[in-house]
Amino acid sequence: MRLATWNVNSIRVRKERVLAWLTVQRPDVLCLQETKVTDEVFPHADFAALGYRVALSGQRTYNGVAILARTALKDVVRCFDDGEDEADARFLAATVGQVRVICVYVPNGQVVGSERFAYKLRWLRRLRWYLDRYHSPQDLLALCGDFNVAPEPRDVHDPDAWADTVLFHPDARTAFNELIAWGLRDAIRLHHQEGGLYSWWDYRQLAFPRNHGLRIDHVLVTAPLAAQCTGARIDRDARKGQGASDHAPVVAEFTD
Repeated sequence: MRLATWNVNSIRVRKERVLAWLTVQRPDVLCLQETKVTDEVFPHADFAALGYRVALSGQRTYNGVAILARTALKDVVRCFDDGEDEADARFLAATVGQVRVICVYVPNGQVVGSERFAYKLRWLRRLRWYLDRYHSPQDLLALCGDFNVAPEPRDVHDPDAWADTVLFHPDARTAFNELIAWGLRDAIRLHHQEGGLYSWWDYRQLAFPRNHGLRIDHVLVTAPLAAQCTGARIDRDARKGQGASDHAPVVAEFTD
């Protein structure tokens, strides 16, 4: 199984790029974030023409997540079901074959110390509680998406410059580590230990050509799925060219 995650930053704007990427890469599963459309206007037919079925949790203008798969998507869930506000379309889960796939778009947080940053930290805790309630670390489970957190200094081009920002603040990293502690492994770090591997680059200040990026998009897997992971990579080429998303896809490969 080839599984990928990609923050496309508007499926309307990036549709042709996503379709072209799927045609070449042919992942079995693709998790999308920031689709920014409601479910009824998502371009279902274009993806169906390539053999993909789609599960959606959409929202006009903001947020939006989707799971595309070449086989049936079963037991689709679109919320934490924890009694708290779920107006934002940030969570989607479905079973593909034997694997439970969860696609998330974690809040950015905007500014450290703000209400939005507190919401981000709480959202990560709610995600951990969801795993505690509904899953076991022994499940075949992949948690994929834009987490808006770079876990370690090697995941940031300039750790000192980013230390007090929402993407690398100690509180955000702690919340991410508490999520990992449930029983998850980072697919990229199963195969690559070096720094300089990034999945997001600002559009400004020539960040991409200078490789001034952060690794904030992740494929996290339980131990049983980690044992089947034969490779993982960030497709930096997908970030190149006019009209690209500011994120690159993260791709992981698994034996059947």
